[in-house]
Amino acid sequence: MFKSLVAAFSTYSKIPMPHMEWDEKNIKYSMCFFPLVGVVIGFASWLSYSVLALFCPSNVLPSVVLTVLPLVITGGIHMDGFLDTIDAKSSYRSTEERLRILKDPNTGAFAVIYGMIYMLLSFGLFSEIRALQIVFVAMGYVYSRILSGLSVVALRKAKRDGMLAKTADASDKKVKWILLIELILCLAAWLIIGAAQAGEPGIIYAAACVVAGLLTFFYYRYVAYKWFGGITGDLAGYFLQVCELMILLVIVAVKFLIMLS
Repeated sequence: MFKSLVAAFSTYSKIPMPHMEWDEKNIKYSMCFFPLVGVVIGFASWLSYSVLALFCPSNVLPSVVLTVLPLVITGGIHMDGFLDTIDAKSSYRSTEERLRILKDPNTGAFAVIYGMIYMLLSFGLFSEIRALQIVFVAMGYVYSRILSGLSVVALRKAKRDGMLAKTADASDKKVKWILLIELILCLAAWLIIGAAQAGEPGIIYAAACVVAGLLTFFYYRYVAYKWFGGITGDLAGYFLQVCELMILLVIVAVKFLIMLS
C-alpha cells in the first residue's frame, strides 16, 4: 500500500517522494491514493487564500496564487493532457490521427490559445471567490481526482499501451470499489460542510459542484468514445482540468444567483 501511495504522488505531483521502481506490483492501488494529491492541493489552496486574504487589500494576488498553485504542485501533468487533447480535438481528423496528435510532443496553435483562455478564466473566476467558497473549491480537487481514477479503471481504453492503460491493467479489482467508497465519502463531506457552513446556500454550493462534476464526467466519456475510441492519459488530464474549471464556474454562478435572489 505504501508503495502505491508513493507511486501516486510520484506520478501525479512534484512532491518529493522516496525512489521506487515503477512496476505493476507497486501501482496496484495507486489510483486509490490519487485523490490524496487533491487533498494536498485543496489544503494548500485554502491555506494560501486564508493567509493572503489577511494582508492583500484586493483579490488579485490570491487569484494569481490559486491559479498557478495546482500547476506547481502537479508539475502540469494534467494541463499537458488538456493541451494535447485540445490540439487533437481541434484537428477534426480521423480517430487514428487524433491519437497520433496526442503523442506529438509539439504544441499546436489551438493548445496555446485554449491554454491562455483556461488560465485567464481561472484567474477571473478565482477573483470572485471569497472565504465561504474557497472550501468548496478545495474539495473540488479531491472530487475531480476520484472521478478521474474511476474513469481509469472503469472506462474503455483507446489503446493498450501507455501509462494509463498499464495503470488500469495493474490495478486490483478492489480499486473500483474503493474509489466508489471514496466518492460517497467525498459527496457526504461536501454536503455536510455545505450545511454546517451556511445552511441552505452552502447546500446549494455543494449540490451544484456535485452536478457539475458528474456532467463533466459524462461529457468526457462521450468525447473520448466518439472521437478517440476510448480514454487515454491525455484525455484523463483533459477531464481533470475541465472538471475543476467547471466546479469553479458553478461556484461563482451560484454566488451571483444567491446575491441576486
